Amino acid sequence: MVEAVEGITVFEKDYGETSKILTIITKEHGTISVISKGCKTTKSPLRSVSSKLIHGVFHVYYKEGKLSTLKSVDVIDRYKNIYADLKMISYASLLLELSSQVIKQNDDSNIYDILNAALKKIDEGYDPMIVSDIVSLKYLEYLGVMPSLDACSICGSNKSIATLSSDAGGYVCNNCRTNEPIVSEKAIKLVRMFYYVDIAKISKLDISDNVKLEIHNFIDRYYDRYTGIYFKTKKLLKVSE
Repeated sequence: MVEAVEGITVFEKDYGETSKILTIITKEHGTISVISKGCKTTKSPLRSVSSKLIHGVFHVYYKEGKLSTLKSVDVIDRYKNIYADLKMISYASLLLELSSQVIKQNDDSNIYDILNAALKKIDEGYDPMIVSDIVSLKYLEYLGVMPSLDACSICGSNKSIATLSSDAGGYVCNNCRTNEPIVSEKAIKLVRMFYYVDIAKISKLDISDNVKLEIHNFIDRYYDRYTGIYFKTKKLLKVSE
């Protein structure tokens, strides 16, 4: 029986001479793998829809926990602007890889919604680093290692927050700060906003390069310290920047 599932293709892998195996993050079933039979042949109707970064309704012969079979796809978005820009596609690829890692540990359907909204914003031209950092911060909750962004991570006070520290686990107040580097007041406020903002409702991202880098470095180091997730796409990002 054919089932229709909304999803985003996050990986593609050749299978034999004419087929591919696609990994799709779906709202209904988390991550699924499907075989797209014969999609590499010139006349296949699946040829144009059997690639990474396709958002659509996938009609599949679904087999829970096994390899499903793709029948057809009703495309919702191909992210044409992302594909036209190396920096955009690098950050989009990072989000696909990150989302795949996170959903392995927590298959909450909100992960799909966050990824979907983020890819749309990048395709619309919003700063891909900022969008990716917002997503990365939100995902920490689903990984169970959310930093403290409401109060000092050491004493619990919400007064006189001085800086952000990946080592300390979030905010650090003046009383508790020892040798943690100071970040700007703007970065302290914005990182909290990153967590609470609804990505789909973002209409403006006007952040200075210095503040953007402060937040990015905090999140990057926090992932290295607390998640154990390794990103292959980070090498691609260094090339694109």
